[in-house]
Amino acid sequence: MRVLILSWEYPPLIEGGLARHVRKLSEQLVAQGTEVHVLTRGEETSPAEEEMEDVVVHRVREPERPSELGEFVAWVEHMNSDMLAAGVELGDRYDFDVVHGHDWLVAVAGDHLAKRFRCPFVVTIHATEYGRHQGWVDKHPQSHIHGVERWMANRAERVVTCSSYMREHVADVYGLEEQRIAVIPNGIDPGELVPVDDLDDLRARFAAPDERLVLLVGRLVYEKGFQLALEALPGLIERLGNVRFIVAGSGTHEQELRAQATALGLDEHGSFLGWIGDDVLHSLYRISDLTVVPSLYEPFGLVALEAMASGCPCLVADTGGLREVVPNEEVGLRFRARDPDSLGTMAERLLTDSELRDRLVAEASEHVLSFDWADVARQAAVVYSEVVGVDATR
Repeated sequence: MRVLILSWEYPPLIEGGLARHVRKLSEQLVAQGTEVHVLTRGEETSPAEEEMEDVVVHRVREPERPSELGEFVAWVEHMNSDMLAAGVELGDRYDFDVVHGHDWLVAVAGDHLAKRFRCPFVVTIHATEYGRHQGWVDKHPQSHIHGVERWMANRAERVVTCSSYMREHVADVYGLEEQRIAVIPNGIDPGELVPVDDLDDLRARFAAPDERLVLLVGRLVYEKGFQLALEALPGLIERLGNVRFIVAGSGTHEQELRAQATALGLDEHGSFLGWIGDDVLHSLYRISDLTVVPSLYEPFGLVALEAMASGCPCLVADTGGLREVVPNEEVGLRFRARDPDSLGTMAERLLTDSELRDRLVAEASEHVLSFDWADVARQAAVVYSEVVGVDATR
């Protein structure tokens, strides 16, 4: 089987978690016998075509994406036009059995190419505009993005989501029957979570030996809920005394969060690091005493999975896909979503109970092995076979 996967990002061009997801999925599909071509965007210096780990990567060269959302929508439309033109040329060279698009950003090109190739169109919805904005999608450009997502979900022969929560959410928001939606969790490769060499020196930059270090990591946007964690910190520091925090990441909510931290008197108790590379991120998990994932909206919860795989105890909001990543108190703890008091209480419990932390770390190290990329690829291959009408067991 030959599959064309469309994604607006693919290594080495990385905007967020989508690039890593598509790379690992593609590489595992190839390892299991599927021929995979990825159509993505590149920069001026990027090769137009190359093989990476036996995945054939085709790139359309695009200008740097604009930061203003209205301009971004127009930029996405232009990128889709370029992807469509490149995809048509690929169709002259190869016969594709499935077109698989990731999120609304490549929906238009994916739809046209699937029709041109007379093959099924599969889409993975990693998150929705409706969820990101708590249902406020009546104004442009949110209304435009929401409309594209609704059309895309109803157009596709099969929709894939990363959690059962997202299957219910997508079915409800876009009016789909749940049997048209396949749930395939994200994977993780613990072997790729490689830290920097000197963890002791890194730890000393942020906390003294007797201080406890709380990590907040991710895109600094409203729906990730970092404002709740900051609200909980003053009380936690007052009760325990020796607590410090790190906020790692960047995003549209960063200045508001920095101002909130200052207003709460937190400036001397922690650091905002901005965007950081993977090696430093993976190191932060290993030097921290607790990772908090306080999301208001969370389709899956990869940060929680990375923390657990790195041996860091995890506290997550009791919401969305986080309930599936942290299904019980054997592997991590949950607090009442949107409740900073509950967050502070549960964080105090974790930071003051070393036996609990040790038990969670031990159980979580086994739990993360169930999120295996080989299994993710096998499940994706089954979806491809179903929409094509081929027996996946042959």
